[in-house]
Amino acid sequence: QVQLVESGGGLVQAGGSLRLSCAASGRTFSIHSMGWFRQAPGKEREFVAAINWRGGTTNYVDSVKGRFTISRDNAKNTVYLQMNSLKPEDTAVYYCNAKGRGRDYWGQGTQVTVSS
Repeated sequence: QVQLVESGGGLVQAGGSLRLSCAASGRTFSIHSMGWFRQAPGKEREFVAAINWRGGTTNYVDSVKGRFTISRDNAKNTVYLQMNSLKPEDTAVYYCNAKGRGRDYWGQGTQVTVSS
Protein backbone atom coordinates (compact mmCIF):
# COMPACT_ATOMS: atom_id res chain seq x y z
CA GLN A 1 0.00 0.00 0.00
CA VAL A 2 0.97 3.60 -0.61
CA GLN A 3 -0.34 6.46 1.47
CA LEU A 4 -0.50 10.02 0.11
CA VAL A 5 -0.88 13.19 2.16
CA GLU A 6 -1.44 16.53 0.43
CA SER A 7 -0.91 20.02 1.77
CA GLY A 8 -0.73 23.58 0.52
CA GLY A 9 -4.21 24.41 -0.68
CA GLY A 10 -6.01 27.60 0.22
CA LEU A 11 -7.64 30.79 -0.97
CA VAL A 12 -5.81 33.10 -3.35
CA GLN A 13 -6.72 35.99 -5.62
CA ALA A 14 -6.60 35.64 -9.37
CA GLY A 15 -3.05 36.03 -10.61
CA GLY A 16 -1.61 34.67 -7.39
CA SER A 17 0.38 31.52 -6.67
CA LEU A 18 0.14 28.42 -4.52
CA ARG A 19 2.33 25.36 -4.10
CA LEU A 20 0.83 21.97 -3.37
CA SER A 21 2.83 19.16 -1.80
CA CYS A 22 2.13 15.45 -1.68
CA ALA A 23 4.17 13.14 0.52
CA ALA A 24 4.11 9.42 -0.18
CA SER A 25 4.75 6.70 2.40
CA GLY A 26 4.50 2.95 2.55
CA ARG A 27 5.53 0.86 -0.45
CA THR A 28 6.97 3.83 -2.33
CA PHE A 29 9.42 1.63 -4.22
CA SER A 30 6.47 0.47 -6.32
CA ILE A 31 5.65 3.96 -7.62
CA HIS A 32 6.55 4.76 -11.23
CA SER A 33 4.72 8.06 -11.58
CA MET A 34 2.93 10.65 -9.49
CA GLY A 35 0.64 13.45 -10.44
CA TRP A 36 -2.27 15.73 -9.72
CA PHE A 37 -5.92 15.66 -10.67
CA ARG A 38 -8.62 18.15 -9.82
CA GLN A 39 -12.38 18.16 -9.48
CA ALA A 40 -14.51 21.27 -9.62
CA PRO A 41 -18.09 21.32 -8.29
CA GLY A 42 -20.43 19.55 -10.69
CA LYS A 43 -17.60 18.38 -12.93
CA GLU A 44 -15.69 15.18 -13.39
CA ARG A 45 -12.22 14.72 -12.02
CA GLU A 46 -9.63 15.75 -14.59
CA PHE A 47 -5.93 15.19 -15.09
CA VAL A 48 -3.69 18.18 -14.35
CA ALA A 49 -0.05 17.08 -14.39
CA ALA A 50 2.18 14.06 -13.88
CA ILE A 51 5.86 13.25 -13.49
CA ASN A 52 7.76 10.04 -14.05
CA TRP A 53 9.40 9.07 -10.78
CA ARG A 54 12.75 8.01 -12.23
CA GLY A 55 13.31 9.99 -15.42
CA GLY A 56 11.41 13.10 -14.42
CA THR A 57 9.42 13.32 -17.64
CA THR A 58 6.45 15.62 -17.16
CA ASN A 59 3.03 15.93 -18.74
CA TYR A 60 0.39 18.66 -18.38
CA VAL A 61 -3.16 19.33 -19.42
CA ASP A 62 -3.20 22.14 -21.99
CA SER A 63 -5.08 24.55 -19.73
CA VAL A 64 -2.23 24.75 -17.20
CA LYS A 65 0.80 24.63 -19.50
CA GLY A 66 3.09 27.58 -18.86
CA ARG A 67 1.45 28.30 -15.49
CA PHE A 68 1.87 25.11 -13.44
CA THR A 69 5.07 23.17 -12.80
CA ILE A 70 5.26 19.69 -11.34
CA SER A 71 8.45 18.52 -9.66
CA ARG A 72 9.62 15.79 -7.34
CA ASP A 73 12.05 15.14 -4.52
CA ASN A 74 12.86 11.46 -4.63
CA ALA A 75 14.70 11.54 -1.31
CA LYS A 76 11.58 12.85 0.41
CA ASN A 77 9.11 10.82 -1.69
CA THR A 78 7.33 14.09 -2.33
CA VAL A 79 5.82 15.66 -5.42
CA TYR A 80 5.05 19.36 -5.76
CA LEU A 81 2.74 21.40 -7.95
CA GLN A 82 3.74 25.03 -8.29
CA MET A 83 0.73 26.97 -9.54
CA ASN A 84 1.27 30.49 -10.86
CA SER A 85 -1.04 32.97 -12.58
CA LEU A 86 -4.01 31.25 -11.02
CA LYS A 87 -7.44 31.79 -12.54
CA PRO A 88 -10.91 31.40 -11.02
CA GLU A 89 -11.43 28.37 -13.26
CA ASP A 90 -8.58 26.64 -11.42
CA THR A 91 -10.83 26.44 -8.36
CA ALA A 92 -11.24 22.79 -7.44
CA VAL A 93 -10.28 20.07 -5.01
CA TYR A 94 -6.83 18.89 -6.04
CA TYR A 95 -5.98 15.22 -5.56
CA CYS A 96 -2.54 13.66 -5.52
CA ASN A 97 -2.23 10.43 -7.47
CA ALA A 98 0.42 7.72 -7.53
CA LYS A 99 0.63 4.87 -10.00
CA GLY A 100 2.54 1.68 -9.55
CA ARG A 101 2.26 -2.02 -10.40
CA GLY A 102 -1.13 -1.60 -11.96
CA ARG A 103 -2.62 0.27 -9.03
CA ASP A 104 -3.78 3.82 -8.44
CA TYR A 105 -3.44 5.52 -5.10
CA TRP A 106 -5.17 8.76 -4.09
CA GLY A 107 -4.74 11.40 -1.46
CA GLN A 108 -7.61 12.93 0.48
CA GLY A 109 -7.66 16.11 -1.59
CA THR A 110 -6.90 19.73 -0.83
CA GLN A 111 -9.13 22.68 -1.72
CA VAL A 112 -7.83 25.44 -3.98
CA THR A 113 -10.05 28.48 -4.34
CA VAL A 114 -9.17 31.35 -6.67
CA SER A 115 -11.20 34.52 -6.24
CA SER A 116 -11.74 36.99 -9.07
